[in-house]
Amino acid sequence: MAISADTPEESRELAQKAGLTFPLLSDRDTQTIRRYDLLLPGGGEDGRDIGGTAEFLVDTSGKVRWRKLAETKPMQFVNAAKSAGLALPNGRN
Repeated sequence: MAISADTPEESRELAQKAGLTFPLLSDRDTQTIRRYDLLLPGGGEDGRDIGGTAEFLVDTSGKVRWRKLAETKPMQFVNAAKSAGLALPNGRN
């Protein structure tokens, strides 16, 4: 599963265009993103708050057993999406 600060519609469009085979959930108010300390304030191309990239292993009780934080800057993801021909939310191509 992945969590994005995009709207549900933006997340759905991205998942379809990228061919994702796992759920992409919308966390527009960044409540979950903040809980995992992944908020990048103003990190989006249009100055929106976004979530950083990380991987977590969470046990059945909800305890994080392992995590890996990415060092990729937000604009690297935006540029990669543009290069792959993916439409960015709100026409930000």
